[in-house]
Amino acid sequence: MRRKFLKKIIAQSPEDLHIISACCSEAKVNLNDIKYLPSNKIFLLSISRFNIESEGKKKSINSIIKFEFVQSSKSKNIDQNNADLVLELLAIDIFKKEDNFEITLLFSKNRIITLSVEVIEVTLEDQKITNDKSS
Repeated sequence: MRRKFLKKIIAQSPEDLHIISACCSEAKVNLNDIKYLPSNKIFLLSISRFNIESEGKKKSINSIIKFEFVQSSKSKNIDQNNADLVLELLAIDIFKKEDNFEITLLFSKNRIITLSVEVIEVTLEDQKITNDKSS
């Protein structure tokens, strides 16, 4: 019997964040699955991504990306009134701005979400493999 383990990747540096970005390239995000909790300084993204880290057939996995210590969130070219909107995450980039960092979520069709964070604390955690018979 083969055991299946779900991944949890923690990023605390720009290099770590590039690994999470690579894992999440081409992930699909429903607009309703994006949550910003300003009182908790947390930004959550529920994504459906391909398991590019494993060998063999690429399986779709539901994952959560959690950004902590978020001071503000801004979006560009995203119609927040369109609840059915599905975004395609292309990359996650990071820039140093004065004493803080700006994490930029780049989506297809020039859509952008920019997070201003105090420190880099990002977690990618797999929830379940889509269409998995064992779960």
